[in-house]
Amino acid sequence: MNIDKELDTRGLNCPLPILKAKKALTEMLSGQLLKVVATDSGSLRDFQAFAKQTGNELVEQQTVGGDFVHVLRRR
Repeated sequence: MNIDKELDTRGLNCPLPILKAKKALTEMLSGQLLKVVATDSGSLRDFQAFAKQTGNELVEQQTVGGDFVHVLRRR
């Protein structure tokens, strides 16, 4: 997977990972991939809801150790 931009939001709680992702996506081109690494377990459902609401595609979610990794494709 070719990630175009990566955000490290470890240590931040809701809604900051979503807000930072939203800002990053506005600076990206359609089809580009954004990877967000978070430590907030609520981010799993938050990013699912965010993708549904905004029309951006949630390509992948995984848990790696204590990190939650989300990959979004810009609409």
